[in-house]
Amino acid sequence: MSTEAHPILVEATRGERVESVHRGRLVVVDSRGDSVLAIGDVDSAVYPRSAVKPLQALVLVESGAVDAFGLGDREIALACASHGGEPRHVELVGRWIGHVGLSPAALECGVHWPYHEASQRQLAALGGEPTTLHNNCSGKHAGFLTVARHLGIDHSDYVAADHPLQRLVRAALAEMCDLDAESLPYGIDGCAIPTYAMPLRAVALGMARLARPDDLPAGRQQAARRICAAMSAEPFLVAGSGRYCTELMTALGPRAVVKTGAEGVYTAALPELGLGVALKCDDGASRAAELMMTAVLRHLGVFDREAATRAPALERVVIRNRQGTEVGALRPTGPLA
Repeated sequence: MSTEAHPILVEATRGERVESVHRGRLVVVDSRGDSVLAIGDVDSAVYPRSAVKPLQALVLVESGAVDAFGLGDREIALACASHGGEPRHVELVGRWIGHVGLSPAALECGVHWPYHEASQRQLAALGGEPTTLHNNCSGKHAGFLTVARHLGIDHSDYVAADHPLQRLVRAALAEMCDLDAESLPYGIDGCAIPTYAMPLRAVALGMARLARPDDLPAGRQQAARRICAAMSAEPFLVAGSGRYCTELMTALGPRAVVKTGAEGVYTAALPELGLGVALKCDDGASRAAELMMTAVLRHLGVFDREAATRAPALERVVIRNRQGTEVGALRPTGPLA
């Protein structure tokens, strides 16, 4: 697929000139799959990566694992998170893993330094080393392990595509997105689990059903509503200080559940409108994908004047030089202008 078919949706200016452009595609659908807005080729597949964590978390809630272990909004939000590895994130995941009778060694997500720069510097200054708890996906993996413990599934190698746990997650994802679970092609995500190639429109449908789950089975309806409520109640845990998802959900409250994925993918569930959003910036740039999401939410009336007042930096993204001087900006263009 040639990305030249996709329009330029974001421009980066420097001085009076456009310095760079970002092409992309996006789609907004309702819970029946009817399109409200579609730009570019939205029927070809993308790897949604972490942007579908709220859908992957359905198994954690509907299996009864959350209630069985006495967990709540904080753990559900962490299961949907791509967190920055700040102390609160790390401490909460650590307590959670201990609560279900395991240690951080059970997490198979791998190790990296905290994304949050101040937390990274603090850890290094104290002579510490990152652990699996610092991995941005550690909450999702804690959720996987919790399900395994609750259902009595051997959790060893739980990241493998043919593991019973991943089959449960794949089935829930496919059902929400109207896809065949057995024919989904996949690659391996950064945290070692499968990431499935899915049409962008199908991803948006899954998020729309999360936003308005009325036609889903009763257990899944409840799970979807609890996930949206938890992410709205605990936006810091979903990402962290200064992060787009946290800032946007803090500004919008329960009107939008927003989730980033790697390589310029974003999703949103809009409970009040009953809509789902999925988008991808072709070159994988988060800076453009974030502005695309803000522009879509503005177009839908979700990111309104009140939200812009609370989080003005999400709508007007300034480019500064090393002295802190404003030298340019990002701006939506084409169909998003």
